[in-house]
Amino acid sequence: MNRDKDFLGKEPLGRLLMKLALPTVAAQIINMLYNIVDRIYIGHIPGEGALALTGVGVCMPLILIVSAFAAFVGYGGAPRASIFMGKGDYESAEKTLANCFLLQILVSAVLTAVLLLWNRDLLLTFGASENTIAYGVSYMNIYAIGTIFVQMTLGMNTFITAQGFAKTGMLSVLIGAVANIILDPVFIFGFDLGVRGAALATILSQAMSCAWVLSFLFGKKTQLKIRRKFLRLEPQIFLPSLALGLSTFVMQASESIISVCFNSSLLKYGGDVAVGAMTILTSVMQFAMLPLQGLGQGAQPIISFNYGARNKDRVKGAFQLLLKCSLCYSVLLWLLVMLFPRIFASMFTSDPELLEFTAAALRLYMGSLFLFGIQIACQMTFTSLGNAKASITVAVMRKFVLLIPLIYLMPVLLPQEQTKAVYLAEPIADFLAVSFTAVLFTFQFKKALRLITEDSPISPVK
Repeated sequence: MNRDKDFLGKEPLGRLLMKLALPTVAAQIINMLYNIVDRIYIGHIPGEGALALTGVGVCMPLILIVSAFAAFVGYGGAPRASIFMGKGDYESAEKTLANCFLLQILVSAVLTAVLLLWNRDLLLTFGASENTIAYGVSYMNIYAIGTIFVQMTLGMNTFITAQGFAKTGMLSVLIGAVANIILDPVFIFGFDLGVRGAALATILSQAMSCAWVLSFLFGKKTQLKIRRKFLRLEPQIFLPSLALGLSTFVMQASESIISVCFNSSLLKYGGDVAVGAMTILTSVMQFAMLPLQGLGQGAQPIISFNYGARNKDRVKGAFQLLLKCSLCYSVLLWLLVMLFPRIFASMFTSDPELLEFTAAALRLYMGSLFLFGIQIACQMTFTSLGNAKASITVAVMRKFVLLIPLIYLMPVLLPQEQTKAVYLAEPIADFLAVSFTAVLFTFQFKKALRLITEDSPISPVK
């Protein structure tokens, strides 16, 4: 593939963002369908589907943590590689790629050992019961063996999209998703392996995606290649990458903690219906967030490359375009949820009581969704500019400083509507977080543009 290495600095921004964002948005949606289809198959195992689904559902916090570690390395290293590319420093970009590749292998080895040794204790901590623990352990024992494939696929695929090969990055996800959809019924029902079959289908599918990703990064079509001469860990290379990836890790890993906080509070004040509704609310929120994250991932190589190349106008223009697109999507989806909450709720349940409860809860829980385009656009731009401190700050602010305390504080402030109060914690935290992020971004973005204008030394980490 002959490709202009400077295309990220030359092509019209609108066309370029569409070219890069459409595949990343599609990849995010495909990845979501991947998980939904998996649960549908498990839920239809004859005679034990409900318990099996519950047992595997308890595994989700652990699976999220595995994914978070992949993002820790990949989402930190990839923007730095893009910035180095923009500066024309391809050696540093390839050193970053090689260091992150080695880190993924080391992290995978540690995670595999932890999951094999302590998965039962961890699952019980996350809410498994004596009735469901056997299913969870069966699933995790097999899933743990495939941790290396998950880490490589999710973590190293970011280096493909960071170079502007968005379609190739989308294919990485598509290969695994299609394979999983085909293999799931074969192993679960055809070979009568049940939950173990679902786990086996998952790791084999991830192995196929992993093979695709690594064959590309070791091959001839890539601009950045994994080279043997750079395969040694250098702290000055990988530590800044980890610092930049920390905010994404915090965001993803904290979902496990927040899920436990929400469920414990809702069970106390609203019972099983409130907890069941929360499962649907988080699913709808995930569907809202994934396209926004895909847009941000599509814009990341454009902003990072042009920041490294000192192209102020394109950095500013790319952010403004990302912000407009993100806001349009978040406002549109917010309107749809406010106008038609029952339609969204009915996608996940036909139970009349749960349907009515969830429809009302959706309007509360997603009350500030229209602002979320600002949050994601600013947060992704912080990462694209290599501003690790600001990126970590906004992630910690929303999840730990605001949301978790509000989950427990709101029922005290609204004692007559305690269940609703728990749901209200989300939009209140979102509003405050967006306000904080917007103010911080205004100052930090001006500073970044000033560094370009003043011809000051540009570093991927602020």
